[in-house]
Amino acid sequence: MTTAATAATAAANDDTSSDHYRRLLEGMARAVAEKGYADVTIADIVREAAVSRRTFYEHFSGKQECLIALYTAASRGTLDVLRAALDPALAWNVQVEKSIGAYFACLARNPPLLRTLFVEILGLGPVGLAARRRINEQIATFIGDIVNSDPRRAGTRPLTPELAMAIVGGINELILQAIEQGQVDRIGELALPAIALVKALT
Repeated sequence: MTTAATAATAAANDDTSSDHYRRLLEGMARAVAEKGYADVTIADIVREAAVSRRTFYEHFSGKQECLIALYTAASRGTLDVLRAALDPALAWNVQVEKSIGAYFACLARNPPLLRTLFVEILGLGPVGLAARRRINEQIATFIGDIVNSDPRRAGTRPLTPELAMAIVGGINELILQAIEQGQVDRIGELALPAIALVKALT
């Protein structure tokens, strides 16, 4: 699935989205992948989306709001991938392996989107950090639910919210390191150390 398709698919799950809205997210994804957020202009976005500037401002107040929307939509898409990999009939450790494996496979299919999800969003200051925090909390809750809901772990130490967030932070750092070192083609290989991290803390 391409970067643009990922954003469009995620946006399609939002009842308030329109075709123009989806196209704008696609346009933003392509523009950021090509130029980086700092150099992207509204003209770049509307050109990639094949819509008018007026249409852009019907949906967004500026490029920052558009990037936040793209980040949120793409993050929802990756969360959907995590949830789709769940199978309550399996032991928690197997579910962790399947879910995290699916998560990294999804990221590996969309290398241009990685900078938006893990780098560009940080450049937006408090607004971007707040959006990132919301997504990180959802992923941490997801991991905690998998680990703590398995009755086969009864009597063992539960995974606390703090430890779950530490896992998310560790996984994010693995991905950031790969991006910074120009090794996004190896993102899929990071599933193994990420899975090992979860198991080490549970």
